[in-house]
Formats: sequence, C-alpha cells, structure tokens
Amino acid sequence: MSKRVNCRVRISGIVQGVCYRMETRRAARQFDVKGWVKNNSDGTVEGVFEGTQDAVNKLIDWCYSGPPHANVSDISKTWGDATENFQSFEIVY
Repeated sequence: MSKRVNCRVRISGIVQGVCYRMETRRAARQFDVKGWVKNNSDGTVEGVFEGTQDAVNKLIDWCYSGPPHANVSDISKTWGDATENFQSFEIVY
C-alpha cells in the first residue's frame, strides 16, 4: 500500500471567481483525495489534500492548470503525515 500523506497548499493567481473550488473538489473526488478547499481574503485558494502520495501529486498537478478560466501563478506546499481526520473532500466557507 502506498504511503498516505497530507499536503497544505496555497494557490496564487486568478483562482477566485472561476469555479476553482468546485472543480478542485470534483478532481479530488476523482483522485480519491480527502480534505478541503476554501477561498482566502487575499485572493488565494487554500486547501488540505490527504491521500496516497500518488493521488495527492495528481491533484496538485491538476491544480497547476485548474478550471478553464483560472491562471495559476504559484502553488506553495507544506507536506506532512496523513492525519486520517477526513471522510470526504469539501468546500469550506
């Protein structure tokens, strides 16, 4: 079994008002990644992705392009061990 990891991401660029959170949730569920995603007041999108290393990497790769109208300039990542605290992937408001 592949090692399970946790990654906190902060995504910068044109990532609000372009369905970024909704499409990230869809992609996360497709890749079997648990956690959450939310908009920040500074215009970034933040999330916690948890799953196998391979699945989390696939979701991060997806985040670099995001939905059609997004324009991602940077993704900062903080890696850690999986907490197993998530049952699903949700949008946080």
